[in-house]
Amino acid sequence: MKPALEQLVHIPVDGVQIEGMLELPANAQGIVLFAHGSGSSRHSPRNNFVAKELHAQHLGTLLLDLLTVAEDLDYQTRFDIPLLTHRLLVATRWVLQHPATQRLPIGYFGASTGAAAALQAAAAVSDTIKAVVSRGGRPDLAGHHDLARVAAPTLLLVGGHDPEVLELNREAHARLHCEKELSVIPGATHLFEEAGTLEEVARQAAAWFSRHLRGL
Repeated sequence: MKPALEQLVHIPVDGVQIEGMLELPANAQGIVLFAHGSGSSRHSPRNNFVAKELHAQHLGTLLLDLLTVAEDLDYQTRFDIPLLTHRLLVATRWVLQHPATQRLPIGYFGASTGAAAALQAAAAVSDTIKAVVSRGGRPDLAGHHDLARVAAPTLLLVGGHDPEVLELNREAHARLHCEKELSVIPGATHLFEEAGTLEEVARQAAAWFSRHLRGL
């Protein structure tokens, strides 16, 4: 489905501008903000693949670069979860003020360290965020306190052949008190490069957001 609106946006924060690609299908019934992992970007083919599946379900997307190019070169900044969370919250406020998106229910999709930022942000604005999905993420980096505060229904997607991350997700899942699900994708490693595994991620993410953003 070709988006009815496709716009490169620049959101001012901390003296810099973070970039995002906003795509809205006709009659969008919700919007999902993507927080990518360390060393990735809004051009991530995996996140864009998932975004297209969401568009087919009448959900808009905003794929964000929470760090500038220079910041992303700094290994420590990539793992600065409070900074990533702060940037995601600023982008969320931007969505709430943008004429095309201000009335849409909001969800977060986080990958790798972006998952921790998504959960911390969801804990901070629990009345605003309606659903969270983590793909191969590090929700444990959100910390015990914030995990316990998340109210949004949360889906953790992990590859069955990604044992260390799977164990970290199990620990994070146990600390969530919201509606939650841990889904293990059989045969998938960390990047979901195996045949059919990314398609399964996109299918489950679309179903989760459709249920909680569109009420289906």
